[in-house]
Amino acid sequence: MTMPEAQPLEGRPLNAEPLAVDPPVLRVANLAKSYDLPTSLLSRIARRGDKATLRALDGVELQLNRGEILALVGESGSGKSTLAKILVGSTAATAGEIEYHGAPMPARRGKDDSRRIQMVFQDPYSSLNPRLTVGAMLRELLVLHSIVPAKQVREESKRLLNLVGLEEDALDAYPSQFSGGQRQRIAIARALAVRPDILIADEPVSALDVSVQATVLDLFATLRRDLGLSILFVAHNLAVVQHLSDRVAVMYLGRIVEVAETAELFRNPRHPYTRALIDSIPRMSAGSVTEAFQLEGEPPSPFDVPSGCRFNPRCPYAVDACRTTDPVLETVAPAHLSACIRASELTELAVARV
Repeated sequence: MTMPEAQPLEGRPLNAEPLAVDPPVLRVANLAKSYDLPTSLLSRIARRGDKATLRALDGVELQLNRGEILALVGESGSGKSTLAKILVGSTAATAGEIEYHGAPMPARRGKDDSRRIQMVFQDPYSSLNPRLTVGAMLRELLVLHSIVPAKQVREESKRLLNLVGLEEDALDAYPSQFSGGQRQRIAIARALAVRPDILIADEPVSALDVSVQATVLDLFATLRRDLGLSILFVAHNLAVVQHLSDRVAVMYLGRIVEVAETAELFRNPRHPYTRALIDSIPRMSAGSVTEAFQLEGEPPSPFDVPSGCRFNPRCPYAVDACRTTDPVLETVAPAHLSACIRASELTELAVARV
């Protein structure tokens, strides 16, 4: 399959409205991923021969529009990283569809297909080869994918480093000679080397010092503006993406439970889990809503997903119908989707509870 080239978006402000197009750059429908894990003889007897199956993803629906930053948030274990690995092609889905610019993504991606979607990993040190200089890493990719002629490789490598705020002298250094923030910039430059139009950032600032996180977040916003990238930004902290993303998708126990534009989601969350995540953001003011809504207990095991709404064991607003009805992701307001049967009542319920 021939992938279309990314087109730059000139003059885009950092927090501009997303440029929604039809079809979206990337779309997933009913995506699932399960793992049959090895078990002991005793556990197989207890299960009467049934295999222990972990459902990491279960019917994920999501789309990424051209030139937008879409944040994917949720607690650890919600399936965010699994989804990211499937989208980048390093893990195969068990079921479901993935479309790129409206065309089905092949199960086995060729060299040209795979370079269109690149990932920036959480740990910048382990994702870089410690035995190669920065220049050697970039040269390897530029030559393999025939991005530029051989005589232009160093100049192109210099350009990539300049894009992420580093100088030419970094080309002759090894990863161990850089700080954590600089390593993550190198990892971003490496991802950009093959000229993708989609960048998947899997918790790229969680391993960095707080003082460095803001500069890396600003870098992603600048790259989106200057290169026309579409970015799926994976995080577990809503505060990290509040001022970066155009839209937010909230994930819980293998499913997307809410999607909305960022300002709308923070102003009027339509799923109790989203409200809990927002209320968990630390605040300096007295009377913080953090005291009004706190999650109880740990997320259920993905080996034993609750019946009905999978959030019902921890939800303060759950009723009997929530324990039997498995809600679907549906529109509850313009450009706002939620998988909660009480979505329309949530604002009034939250005020009453306070």
